[in-house]
Parts: sequence; C-alpha cells; structure tokens
Amino acid sequence: MSQNAKNPGHSRVLSKAHKLSFAGVAAVGAAAVAFSLVPAEAQTTTKTVSAAPVAFSQSPVHAVKASVVDQAADAEKKAAVVAAQQKAAQERAKKEAASRSAKRAAQVKAAAAKSYPDNLDGWIREALDIMKKHKIPGTYHGLHKNIMRESSGNPNAINNWDINAKNGVPSIGLLQVIKPTFDAYHVPGTAWSQYDPVANLTAAANYAADRYGSIDNVNSAY
Repeated sequence: MSQNAKNPGHSRVLSKAHKLSFAGVAAVGAAAVAFSLVPAEAQTTTKTVSAAPVAFSQSPVHAVKASVVDQAADAEKKAAVVAAQQKAAQERAKKEAASRSAKRAAQVKAAAAKSYPDNLDGWIREALDIMKKHKIPGTYHGLHKNIMRESSGNPNAINNWDINAKNGVPSIGLLQVIKPTFDAYHVPGTAWSQYDPVANLTAAANYAADRYGSIDNVNSAY
C-alpha cells in the first residue's frame, strides 16, 4: 500500500481536478464578495441618475421660464388683436373719408350742373346763389324792386343823359352800374361786362352791401 493510501486526507499532491475545483471555488467566492460590495454603489449611482430628471422637471427656475414664455405668448396675441383692430379702424376711416369726398364732389357737380332760365327770374336766382357763396347780403325782393326802378328788367338799358353819362361813364344794365363801380365791385366768377345780367346784379349788390349794408336797404337812386 502506498503512503497516500495509508494516510487518506493528508495527500500532499493535488490532482489537476482538485486544482480546478479549488480555483472554481475561489472564483465563486470572489464573485460573491464583489457582488456583495457592488449593489450599494450601484444603487447610489442609480438613485443619483434617476433623481436628476425629477429634480430638473420640478425646478422653480424652469417653472418661471415657462411662465414667462406663456406671458410673452399672451402679450403677442393681444398685440396682434390690437393691431388688427387699429387696421380695421383705419380702413373704416379711409372708406368714410372717401365717401365724404365722393359726396362733396357730387354736390359740387350738381351745383355746377344747376341751370337757370335765361330771364329775369333766372338771373336773380343765379345772382343770389353767387352772392351767397361770396357772403354778399341781399334777397330776391331787394334785387327785384331795385331792378324794376332802375331798368324795368332790361339788361341792355343805358342812361345817356345824367351826370354820369356827361362824365363819360354812363349807367348800364339791370341795376344801372357805372364802369368804375362795376370794376371795383366785380364778383369773381362772373363775366367782365356791365351788360351781363348776373355780373351786373352781383357787382351792384356787392357795392350796395359795402355802402348801405345790403341791396335791400336801397329804395332810390344809389
């Protein structure tokens, strides 16, 4: 019997299998020790990583920034509404101005197109419209009564015998106006002729307004 057989359990020589077995046990033991040490660190790391997003999402700074962005968006919307309202108001104003302008143009056109009969009544009415435009006082009656006295309604009437005629400036027309007076009181827009009925009436009325306050105040030679 060999010495190994005599002293079982006290073998001095390890077989290859035994060595592998011990190596495996050692490895398992090391792994166990490593495993027992790692979880604490791993947990700490995991907690730190997972906690960061939560902390970020709940950050007061982030909430403030979001609030500022919302306020800016609201302000922008309000500004857009105000701008739209202002633009609409401007468009309405333009349309109203255009409408008023068109209305005035129509009135001017209508006034320009107004016609008067070519007789004493028409001459007086046209003269009155021109007098009104130039703020010359006088009425239909005031003009008519003086016309009847001065010329009997004849626009070509001329006085060749009074002092004015002797001085070379005879009285002419419906209200018997002399040349110097006609020239001095001629109303713009009327003809430059004493024989023109409307020009004669308006110049005479303008002179009477300056000297007597109105043609209505004239009841005799003037």
